[in-house]
Amino acid sequence: MATDIQNTNLTPAWIMALGTFAIGTEGFMIVPLLPNMAADLQLSVATLGTLVTVFTLTLAFSSPILTTLFGWVDRRRLLILTMVFFALANLVAWKSSGYWGIFGARVLLAVAAGVYTPNANALIGVLIAPERRGKALAVVNGGMTIAIALGLPIGSLVGNALGWRVTFLGVGILAAIAVLGLVFGLHRSIGTGMPVPTLAARIAVAKRPPVLLGLAVTLFWAIGAYTVWTYIAPYLASVADFGPNGISFIVCLWGVGSAVGVFSGGALSDAFGARVVMGASLVILTMAFLALSLTAFFLTPSQAIVPIVLSVAVWGVTVWGFFPAQISNLIHVGGHASAPVVLSLNTSFMYGGFAIGSAIGTFVFAHGQVADLGLAAALAETIGIVLLYGFAAKAESPNPSPAR
Repeated sequence: MATDIQNTNLTPAWIMALGTFAIGTEGFMIVPLLPNMAADLQLSVATLGTLVTVFTLTLAFSSPILTTLFGWVDRRRLLILTMVFFALANLVAWKSSGYWGIFGARVLLAVAAGVYTPNANALIGVLIAPERRGKALAVVNGGMTIAIALGLPIGSLVGNALGWRVTFLGVGILAAIAVLGLVFGLHRSIGTGMPVPTLAARIAVAKRPPVLLGLAVTLFWAIGAYTVWTYIAPYLASVADFGPNGISFIVCLWGVGSAVGVFSGGALSDAFGARVVMGASLVILTMAFLALSLTAFFLTPSQAIVPIVLSVAVWGVTVWGFFPAQISNLIHVGGHASAPVVLSLNTSFMYGGFAIGSAIGTFVFAHGQVADLGLAAALAETIGIVLLYGFAAKAESPNPSPAR
């Protein structure tokens, strides 16, 4: 059978990564475009920030519920249908003329993304032999991080040059390409009759102390990341007088740093251990956020440029250097048999953290000053560091039992 042939072949993982690439581009690209969107729609940047929050919050809460509800649909067909839905929702956003149309499209996009990603993880976890499963899962989830390194900077440049609506059209095209890959690249027999873990099974996995603490680290890492990221454009405009081209440059720099972090984080994790890389990443990330706040408080716009460039580069490397190390760590403590469920939960916690972080950023931006964003983010990362060391103390051995 085709599934047997593909047990040691990572091609299905790369095909599914096309979908996570489109999802990752969608999730991150809107942030640097918020000022342009606000000017075009005649709304405040803080109001437009809710488009970030609604996407991340909807994805975090809908994902485990809808994945269970659609458990009767075979996985290949579900992946195709959700990616078609994702492509169409991007077209809705592209053609929407007002805030509420885009808001509704973002909800639809989050629903599709929240079903696609965990089901791709579950399917690849069954298709690939245990000795290569961790690498296959890293490939599928790596689609999102590659999107940050490539799709995000391109989206920022295209959005500023051709208008923010064009970026939704572009992601819709990416999603259509992913659909073609799924249709023609995955054998029809793949995913037929696969069991789907119930909500109770997912909760049972999450309740294991090492897994729960690990997911909590993900949560606070994500809160800190999005507290600043959601309002990076107004921060740059306010602190260093950056215009659209300058903001695009910084976003591209962050994307390049992210690419370095993704690839070096995995290699360093293999060399020194996942928790060493996670701890170092969180500590340096905390310092980068503090530097952004101190720059805003004490330096003039001309003086602020170099510290901002350095801080953003370090931020990009460390925030995504953490991610592959965390995936490796969670697979270890959850056990390979439960890896798809653990990584699905990690996705929910990550996007839940993004939602909380964007909400905190919105509150700080609306009621305080942009200089406070880095302080709030640093506090979240500090909590993550504290939890990480509690995690390390409790994660003495993996629990290999699968989710039923």
